[in-house]
Amino acid sequence: MKYTKIPNTDIKVSKICLGSMTWGNQNTEAEGHSQMDYAIDQGVNFIDTAELYPVPATAEMSGRTSKIIGTWLKKTGNRDKVVLASKIAGGGDYTAHIRTTGFSSNAIKEAIDLELERLQTDYIDLFQLHWPERDTNRFGVRNYKLDTKWEDNFKEVLHSLETEIKAGRIRNIGISNENSWGTMRYLEESKQHNLPRVATIQNAYSMLTRTFETDLAEVALRENVGLLAYSPMAFGVLSGKYIKGNASDEARLKLFPRFARYSSEQSTEAAKRYLKIAEDNNMTLAQMSLAFVNQQPFVTSTIIGATKLEQLKENIGSIGVTLSDEVLTQINEVHNVIPNPAT
Repeated sequence: MKYTKIPNTDIKVSKICLGSMTWGNQNTEAEGHSQMDYAIDQGVNFIDTAELYPVPATAEMSGRTSKIIGTWLKKTGNRDKVVLASKIAGGGDYTAHIRTTGFSSNAIKEAIDLELERLQTDYIDLFQLHWPERDTNRFGVRNYKLDTKWEDNFKEVLHSLETEIKAGRIRNIGISNENSWGTMRYLEESKQHNLPRVATIQNAYSMLTRTFETDLAEVALRENVGLLAYSPMAFGVLSGKYIKGNASDEARLKLFPRFARYSSEQSTEAAKRYLKIAEDNNMTLAQMSLAFVNQQPFVTSTIIGATKLEQLKENIGSIGVTLSDEVLTQINEVHNVIPNPAT
């Protein structure tokens, strides 16, 4: 395994982060425990969850994922071996079953209270805002429209998070599904008012979704905010199983076809071209896709998720793959022809 540090901290994390959003829905508690056992054995020390998980989000299942992590921590006594990241859900119709009070101080306190109980721990290493309160072009949305109802509350949110840090309940903070303006606003408020500084940003990043490179990559590098790249496999499209027609009936896009962000005609064509590059260079598409993300200088850790242990083994194994300049050139040639097909 390879390691780095959460920016501006001494917290060492594995370059591979174990994602968990299928646990409690597609995966049982026992399967979640097995994945964590294997990941720890392979040197992974970073686990990411959220109060919203598992996904798709429902009132009946909300919080199950974190409960599975909590029972594993209690059973194994491994709390000191892992760096735990979690998130408070942003607003929206699909999170109204959790709360409708956004990132108010009471909402943040409640979210942390409940997560600590579910995780069976007394602190969270990295607490993230799952997406902005204001409407933005997150989750692949195009054509920006100004949210005129939202009122700027960056400073207030940071003050609330500072209270939780001083209480020892969270150690560091991050953002997710955020854009450049929002990231810089948080950094500006931190600097001007001596408030906690955002350490990480968790956004989608893969060979099919490289929009992070347009401006956020510069923010990440110049401001030392590390990307936690989620969906590096584009919901499994970059495993090649849908292209080859050998995806099982339990595959994510077959169970939940509404998650179609990575299933457009352009995305499929790009994935086919990437598959050929991988096969021509004696790699699986999955390992090439993950190695591509792992190698980016603005990436602190790559969040992987798997429903099968065999998939997890292949994904973690990507840390040993280094893409040559020639392969990177071939990937960029496809990207130049079909740029960001999944936005």
